[in-house]
Formats: sequence, structure tokens, C-alpha cells
Amino acid sequence: MHSRSFKAAVVITLALWFALASFAATLSTRHEARSYHRIKENANTERRMTASRHSRAARSRAEQRAESARTTRRVAVRRHGRAHVAHAAYERFTASSYTTDAASGDQTAGEDPIVRQAALDALGNMNGTVVAIDPSNGRILTMVNQKLALSSGAQPCSTIKVSVALAALSEHIVTKDTPVDLGGWKIDMNQALAHSNNQYFEALGRRLGFQKVSYYAHQFGLGELAGWNIAGEHLGEYPSQELPASLGGVGKMCSFGESVSMTPLQLGALMASIANGGTLYYLQHPRSAAEVAGFSPKVKRYLDIAPLIPEVSVGMLGATQYGTARRLRANFTSEQVLGKTGTCSTAGTRFGWFGSFANSQYGRIVTVVFLEGDRAFSGPKAAELAGHFYRNLDEHNYFAGKSSPVHSASLLK
Repeated sequence: MHSRSFKAAVVITLALWFALASFAATLSTRHEARSYHRIKENANTERRMTASRHSRAARSRAEQRAESARTTRRVAVRRHGRAHVAHAAYERFTASSYTTDAASGDQTAGEDPIVRQAALDALGNMNGTVVAIDPSNGRILTMVNQKLALSSGAQPCSTIKVSVALAALSEHIVTKDTPVDLGGWKIDMNQALAHSNNQYFEALGRRLGFQKVSYYAHQFGLGELAGWNIAGEHLGEYPSQELPASLGGVGKMCSFGESVSMTPLQLGALMASIANGGTLYYLQHPRSAAEVAGFSPKVKRYLDIAPLIPEVSVGMLGATQYGTARRLRANFTSEQVLGKTGTCSTAGTRFGWFGSFANSQYGRIVTVVFLEGDRAFSGPKAAELAGHFYRNLDEHNYFAGKSSPVHSASLLK
């Protein structure tokens, strides 16, 4: 019996390997000659980024050693029977999901009061942050729990799949409708984004390779400061080297954001560039009514993604319609919302991410919900809170209250 099970496992493994090898061999890339150099910031920003990287380097190495040790223990446990595997899989969370003073100390004089109140009501007493952005100019409309929003960031979990999808589309590896064989079953980008399929994005990551994955991640703002002179903003981290193969390699980086640290502002800036057709703005957080009156957008760079936005939009809409973010619709159905969830945990803390934008004819608003806590939090929970936020705005006629319809580039095709 054991012999037949072992042979079956070998056959399945070989079939999966050959399927992925065939996928890698048949898909093409048109930009092999591209120079994948790192994006340059201005001198002052580069100095701040360098100082932040040095402060994070020691912690990053320690975290990799800890994860390697955990992997070794999991492998050892698997060799000693299923009963122990179930015990080892139990995750003990030490972080609290609730707080009484999340917004304490926030600077709010330059924020939109309607947007801020909607965010406060949606977040309630949960330990998290809500960042809302006008994608047409990069203005932060509100930032609830600024201490967390401007912190050093966290693993992006499955929200990293958005940048990987754009990278794969840019390199013409797939279209949104290309079926990818994952060993006996196939899936396309529409379904993979909607349902957050890890195997699909691992396959794309291996096909792209670390150099290209890193290049596009930096193009989209990871590993860089997202804000323009925002006091207290910390830097996320995009590693300069591929994750070791023992920890999943580039596939794990592309499916789960392993070894990457992303801030809510960085995810917000990326979502804003998708919502506005490809302009990556520096995010600005006005601190007074005078700064709001004199607000001037600052472009970080123009991204060559306009033709790709309809490609990723189908899956991002699918996430809220029937996928991992469908809990949003329990609270809000008045406008289309496109987004991506993310759920993962480390060192006793679970993260719940949701980056999105409401696609109203009167204008779009980008929202990032990021939660830190115990097993009560997840990407779907963050999407549920985003639904509360959008509903709160709708009840205050935020969308219909705009002066005239906005003619934006088509999202879906």
C-alpha cells in the first residue's frame, strides 16, 4: 500500500515538474535587452533610504535565520507523523487586534473631514490603519493611525501579486486569458487574482526571474519612499538578493511577498497609479488648510502600464465580486470596487491587507486598509472594513456630490 502511494506521489510530482517546465519553455519575453537598473531618487531621499536600510539589515538577517529554523523544524516534524504535524501547524498569536487610541496624535488639519470620519467609523477599535488617496494628484485625503501607516512596513502577503501580474504582462509572458497548466489543472490571471492563487504567481515569478521581478517592483515604488516630505515616514524593504531556495526562492517572493516589507503608503501609491492610468505620484499629506489650497501634484514617474490596466482590472474586480474580497459587497454595492487582499503572519502577528479603489463615474478614491493582530484579522476582514468605509462615503453623498462626471480611461475590456 505504501509502495503504491509512494509511486503515485512520484508520478504526480514529475507531472507537475514537466508541466511547469513546458510553461516556462513556451512563453516568450520581448524585452531581454532591457536594462534592469535600480530607480534613482533625489540625493536627500537616497540618504534617508540608505540610513533606513542599514537600520533594517540586522533585523532582516535575524528574521531569515529564524524562518530557516522554523522550516527545519517543520520538515523534522513531518518526518515523524501526522499527529505532530497538526500540533506544529498551530500558530500562537501574541499581538492584540484591538486598541483604544489608534488615531491618537494624528495630524488632521489638512485632511478631508468627511473621508476621515468615514475611515474612523469603519476602523472602529481595531488595530490598523486606513489610508485614502486621491489618485488624480496623489493627495492623501486621510490617514488614520499615522504611527502605523508611516511605520517600517510589513510583509505584503498576496497584495504583491498585483505588481507581479503587471511585470508578467509587461514582459508579454501571459495575457489575462492565458491558461497556465499547474499540473493537471489550468487557471488564468483573472481567476488567479480573484482567488489569490499562489501556484500561478510562483510560476510567473520563476519565469520572470529575480532580476526582472526586482526591477518592476522598484518601478512600482517598492523599496522607495512613497511620500513627499512626509514627517515620520519609514522605508519598506525590497531585498537586493533572491530569497534562498530553501525558503521558496523567487516563487515565494512573488506569491506571498516573502522577505519583502511594504508600507501602506507604497501600496496606496501603486493602486493610485492603476486607478489613474499609469502616473506614480509622490503622496502628499497636507498639514493645514493653507497647504490644501496651495496643493501641487508631484510626479515621481510615469509607468508604461496603461495598456495593461484592463488586463489586471478583470481579476481585481473579480476579487470583490466573487473572490477573496467578496465580503466587501456585504456593505457596499453602489459602485464598482477593484482590489486585492493579502493575509499572512510572522512572529506572532497576523497581517490583513486590502488595497483598492472605487470606480465611480464621479472620480476614483484609493483606499488601503492594513490590520495587525491575531487570527481575527485577514485580507477578507480588511476588505469588509473597506466596504464599511465606501458605504460611509456613499451615505454622505461623497461620490454623487462631485460637480460633474469624470471621463477616465476604460478599466475593463
